[in-house]
Amino acid sequence: MKNAIAPGDPGFFPPELVVQVKALACELPATHDIPLSRWSVSELGTQVRQSGLVATISDSTVWRWLHADAIRPWQHRTWIFPRDPDFAAKAGRLLDLYERVWSRRPLLDDEFVISADEKTSIQARRRIHSTLPPQPRSAMKVEHEYKRCGAWAYLAALDVHRAKVFGRCEARTGIAPFDRLVDQVMTRPPYNDARRVFWIVDNGSSHRGLAAVQRLQQKYPRLVLVHGPVHASWLNQIEIYFSIIQRKVLTPNDFHDLSALAERLLNFQYHWEILGQPFQWTFTRRDLARLLAKFQASAAA
Repeated sequence: MKNAIAPGDPGFFPPELVVQVKALACELPATHDIPLSRWSVSELGTQVRQSGLVATISDSTVWRWLHADAIRPWQHRTWIFPRDPDFAAKAGRLLDLYERVWSRRPLLDDEFVISADEKTSIQARRRIHSTLPPQPRSAMKVEHEYKRCGAWAYLAALDVHRAKVFGRCEARTGIAPFDRLVDQVMTRPPYNDARRVFWIVDNGSSHRGLAAVQRLQQKYPRLVLVHGPVHASWLNQIEIYFSIIQRKVLTPNDFHDLSALAERLLNFQYHWEILGQPFQWTFTRRDLARLLAKFQASAAA
């Protein structure tokens, strides 16, 4: 005698219902006049029951159906299509430099690659009560209330092949602060007598366009300013270092004043250089070509 199929078992509901629920999960709630930005499992289960697809079904059953096809409507990711008409060419130059290549020729030993940018508005937040260190069975405790003690703009330059960081705290960003960062690097060995020093930057106002190229090369003829594509900060390795700064230095944010914040930021540079290694960059021109082909296919669809 065959055992009875219990509710929730794979064979209890008709396959058509499973398909309908998965299709519903792949639609935005607003298309069904539901005032939500995205589905949760429980909200999706409620909609399935209220829409008349089925009278009774558990949320766990809905989750199992979605999980079988890796459908997760409660998650989301942001994206942007490349808008720079020269995206491929500009991105390719950066990827070549990470592989120590320029104009199809390997870089020499006295040629260096610098990745630079600014991390703006880093606040010093003095907590109303002191932060308490972790204890057995108790996490670190950070007071919710704080007093704002000002903010720094942190400018940094990373030698991508030597894991060397140069950084400075400035009251604001701009041409003069960025040029001081350039001076900080270009006046020190081995960059002061290098054959060429390539500076990878974004299109921020302090180093944008031909004017920045002319300004910096007039002062440092060996400096080659290389602009990345618009909206492509993920190609600039200094952003990886900034993400490390955010996780390891600025979270949680508890600094008595601006001087304490600056001291922590600058001391971390030396700490990271001792322990860190050059980032293992694996995204190549071949990967770039596949990504752009995917974008073009999505735009054409």
